[in-house]
Amino acid sequence: MDIKITKETIVNDAIRLYPRTIGVFPQYKIDSCCGGAVSIEAAAKRDGADLDKLLKALNEAVAG
Repeated sequence: MDIKITKETIVNDAIRLYPRTIGVFPQYKIDSCCGGAVSIEAAAKRDGADLDKLLKALNEAVAG
C-alpha cells in the first residue's frame, strides 16, 4: 500500500486531495469541519484518536 497521508498531513488537505477520506474522520471522532486546519497528528491528540489506526484507515480509503 502506498502511503499518501502522513501524520503531518493537514486534515483539510487530506479531505480536499482525497475525498474518500471524508467518512473516515468521524469514525475516529475527529472534528474535520471546524477543527480541520491542523495536522492529523494534532487532531488525533486533540480528539483522543489512535493515530496509527487512523492513518491506516485513511490510507486504505485512499487506496480504494
